[in-house]
Amino acid sequence: MRLTRPLRIVAARTVVPDTVETVTEAVARGALAAEDVSATGYRQLPVSETEAAPELAVRAAAACLAAAGLDAGAVDLLVHAWTYHQGHDFWSPAHYVAHGLGALRATALGIQQMCNGGAAALETAAAWLQADPRLHTAVVTTADRFCAPGFDRWRGDYGLWYGDGATAALLRSTLPGEAGRADWTDEGSLDLLALRSTTAAELETMHRGRDGFSRAPHAHGGTVDVRRTKKAFLEANGKESFARTVRLRVPELIRSSTAEAGIAADDPGLRCVVLPRIGRTALESAYVPAVALATGAPALDLGGLTGHLGAGDMLAGFAALVDQKLIAPGETALVLSAGGGFTWSCAVVRRPAPASPAPAGTARQARPRQARPPQARTERQACEH
Repeated sequence: MRLTRPLRIVAARTVVPDTVETVTEAVARGALAAEDVSATGYRQLPVSETEAAPELAVRAAAACLAAAGLDAGAVDLLVHAWTYHQGHDFWSPAHYVAHGLGALRATALGIQQMCNGGAAALETAAAWLQADPRLHTAVVTTADRFCAPGFDRWRGDYGLWYGDGATAALLRSTLPGEAGRADWTDEGSLDLLALRSTTAAELETMHRGRDGFSRAPHAHGGTVDVRRTKKAFLEANGKESFARTVRLRVPELIRSSTAEAGIAADDPGLRCVVLPRIGRTALESAYVPAVALATGAPALDLGGLTGHLGAGDMLAGFAALVDQKLIAPGETALVLSAGGGFTWSCAVVRRPAPASPAPAGTARQARPRQARPPQARTERQACEH
């Protein structure tokens, strides 16, 4: 998507429940096989005992508005994305989030594009803000709750472990000459320089397998069984087919995204590539090698405390970039998202430079580029960076 108006992610937030289940606890109760612990690369998953996914989304969106000092009445557009059941069968969770937030005049849209839904929602919001000069403020939310009996967060999939949580991003646009508006804050914000997606629709069979079309949800079984459909896909296409596609499509996506942002893939100001939170095995077998084909920037796995957040991985990546101070003002990062179908998205973001010179002695020095490690760095390593 070519951005014709400046777009800023004024705030981004990740909200997860206080209750967690560690991998040690999951193994002890038989929910996770001991031999799978190293494959996760993660230490725990957040578990929502009481709050539904849309309720978590309202909290995340409210936190964004509070951080920006904006009233919900200023929101022109609210786009909500999800992967799994939102609590009701025939209903609009996007309108619930708008209602709960108090954004009663905002147009509410729902996006269901599997785990790339957050990126698709952001792309939709950006397109609306680009197309209509009367619109200035959009809130993008995601939320998922992967609970029993319909979903097994530890054993329902190969190589993915699903955490409950919500994410939100407050996106604002300006007209030419408005970049200095007083209600735009630099602290905690990111400028969106480019946002692109690519699709390999032939991979839709990975989540369909050999199953016929059913007449109602869960007709193929009471619990979602992604392993069954993935096993059928691997038997038909081979174990290396998906990794080959990732290594073809993701480098192309990174190169086209950085080119659209007007930066080189080897630019020293490109500090890192934030990976989707899909587990150590998938990242190291497919995504880390794919990233290395396009850029030497370090690849970060930030899912150690959350696991995979369904549709929320991209927006959670935005929040982590700021909260963990992974990039300094003037520095750039790529945030990748992936979802069944299959679609990959890449956002290029930059921490805006301070609006006014910092006092003497407080300027942060540019950090020397570090060599990319042979595997994705963990959340703890990223925090120590």
